Amino acid sequence: MAVGMRRAKRPASALLAGPYGHPYHPMLVTIPIGAWVASLVFDVASHLASRAPFLATGSEWLIGVGIVGAVIAAIVGFLDLAVIPLGTAASRTANAHMLINLTVTCAYAGNFLWRYRTSTVNAPVRPAMVVLSAACVAALFVSGYLGGKLVYRYGVRVAAEETQAEGYLTDRDGMDVGHRAPRRQA
Repeated sequence: MAVGMRRAKRPASALLAGPYGHPYHPMLVTIPIGAWVASLVFDVASHLASRAPFLATGSEWLIGVGIVGAVIAAIVGFLDLAVIPLGTAASRTANAHMLINLTVTCAYAGNFLWRYRTSTVNAPVRPAMVVLSAACVAALFVSGYLGGKLVYRYGVRVAAEETQAEGYLTDRDGMDVGHRAPRRQA
């Protein structure tokens, strides 16, 4: 295994980024993604349902929750980025992933401030705000594709195949399931 690949599998800080083979970043990104997709659903629903103000307010809150979650996920993501060797395809993909996510987070911060400053009582979310949210969610799909490429194609922060093989051992293999040591024969 290449030295750079081996390095990209190990955390910069196990405490902050997650232990070997179990990074925190993929778990944390579910917060902003879920909040922002739900906010878009609330935006659209504010035009279709009778409780537009409730849905518009809910969407604003979801955007705020997503921003906080994105900042936390980004901090951990930077630690994962730090272990990827520069000048590699994995590094270029990671930088594109990061740039898209930072752009989306800034766009949502602007969207949140726009909504906060111009909120109107008893009205659905403004169409331009819905379009901005939809564009951000579309960008999240692209970023998610790149994040998946980092993990599933380049193996960033994924345990080495030798470690993964432990999960496929059976009693027939002469090993205790889930352990590296050979089973003792009676």
